[in-house]
Formats: sequence, structure tokens, C-alpha cells
Amino acid sequence: MFCSILAGQTSADFVLRTPEVSAFLDVRPLFRGHVLVVPREHVVTIGEIAPAQIAPLFGAVSRIARAIEAGLGAHGSFVAINNTVSQSVPHLHVHVVPRHKGDGLRGFFWPRAKYESDEQRLDYAARIANALE
Repeated sequence: MFCSILAGQTSADFVLRTPEVSAFLDVRPLFRGHVLVVPREHVVTIGEIAPAQIAPLFGAVSRIARAIEAGLGAHGSFVAINNTVSQSVPHLHVHVVPRHKGDGLRGFFWPRAKYESDEQRLDYAARIANALE
């Protein structure tokens, strides 16, 4: 779907177009002004994006977040990526959603889990850190 938008085969309301990144209004916005920022190169998850494309993508996200505040009078923004799970379109995209105090959006709607002990917490941190090496 996003590849056809980027190719001009499907219409979209663009707010930004660069050689690396495009941004357009979400057709099913959480709030009016909800923007999707997508790399022009097709990748499905954040883990697949080329390192050289990270700065253009998140630079655009930062610019869009500031523009939402300035252009729409938003108090802030919600920025999110679904990575495979809950990803409705299999193309990496960053949601930038305008927020206003009292807009009704209440945090995350999933259960929270506490670590059973300090040792368990440290074990999780070590396992993630080791996987980075």
C-alpha cells in the first residue's frame, strides 16, 4: 500500500517529500493531523532499515512533530512504531499524532508486568546487552 502511494499510484495527502522519506496524513487518524512518516525504500521493520536511512527518517519525524505543534496548535505529539505485531501495513512507518491536554488518549492499553526481583531485571538487561554484541 505505501509503495503504491510513494509511486503515485494511490493518492495521499503529503506533508513532506524528500528523496529518502515521505510523510502523509493517515487515512484512519487517531486524531486529525495524524501523520505517517515512511522511508521511500521498502523495508518492513525497523531492524531492516539501512543505518544511513535512520537519520533522514527520524529527522523527518522530528520536523513533523514540531510542525504539528506549530501548525495545528497541538500541545505535543505521540510518536510510535508498530514493529510486525499490530503493523497494519507491512512497510516501516512512524506515527506522529497530535496531542492536546484532555484529548482522551490515556497511555497504553496493555497490561504491565513487573520484574519478580532485581536479579530477574538485571538478567533481562544483560541478555539484551549481550545480544547487541
